[in-house]
Amino acid sequence: MVQTNLEVQQAPKKSSLSEKTKEAISGYIYIAPFFILFGIFGLFPILFSFYLGFQKWNGLGEMEYVGLQNFEWILTDPMFWTSLTNTLIMWVLGTIPQLIVGIILAYALNSALIKFKTIFRVSIFMPYVTSTVAVAIVFGVMFNSQDFGLINVIVGLFGVDPVAWSTNWWGVKIAISTMVFWRWVGYNTIIYLAGLQAIPNELYEAAVIDGATVRQKIQYITIPMLRPIIILTVFTSTIGALQLFTEPLIFLGRTYREEGITVVLYLYREAFSNLAFGPASAAAIILFIIIIIISGFNVLLANRLGR
Repeated sequence: MVQTNLEVQQAPKKSSLSEKTKEAISGYIYIAPFFILFGIFGLFPILFSFYLGFQKWNGLGEMEYVGLQNFEWILTDPMFWTSLTNTLIMWVLGTIPQLIVGIILAYALNSALIKFKTIFRVSIFMPYVTSTVAVAIVFGVMFNSQDFGLINVIVGLFGVDPVAWSTNWWGVKIAISTMVFWRWVGYNTIIYLAGLQAIPNELYEAAVIDGATVRQKIQYITIPMLRPIIILTVFTSTIGALQLFTEPLIFLGRTYREEGITVVLYLYREAFSNLAFGPASAAAIILFIIIIIISGFNVLLANRLGR
């Protein structure tokens, strides 16, 4: 009897955690670094920006609560509305065409008539992996305002006078929009191509048997099946276009010319040149609301495609 009691006392204690709980804890430990970094460098700056939107602060002194004065100042500043107009124009000139051309290029690359598809796919995707600063510098040389600038030489062949691309109201927008188009059209093309390759060939074969034309196959098969991909690209492209910053900054430099200033460049100027972090944060909040509204409208519009 004594021996039995000793055996019971010396038996190892079972863990209070089940295997399922241990696996859950291990999973949280593995993903914890991402959420920690996101909380420090992502979530905290966002929340702090919302807080700063109601403060007056130059980055060094004490903060002073000013209520909605920063928003009133931003909404009555003509330069803000100029930057918003420039951003929307560049979105129309650079983003919308890249989505349309991306679908056309993806359809062509998915066709059996195209040879050396791998080479074309890599070539189209190369601009996306190229440094944005390098792209802006190269396009800055191409869109040189002098007579010997590459684009001015090309337009001169058609009898057009040289354009001052860095100071002309429309010239700046066209140059920056061309950069955006060139850099992102390949990215959207690859996404559309992946969506096209997921469409069953049986649908096209059945359409051919029924006598469908190429236009009908695109209208009744390709577009409806690509609708989720189109919604994704419209959503991401809209957000990226409204946050345009690097291209105009490199192309125009720190002159912040009103011909090419965007909303993000405007709030960057307010924060780091004028040391007005309160108005800059207010502009960021307003931009956040505008992005939600425009993105929601674009998603609703794209969701109607193919119905």
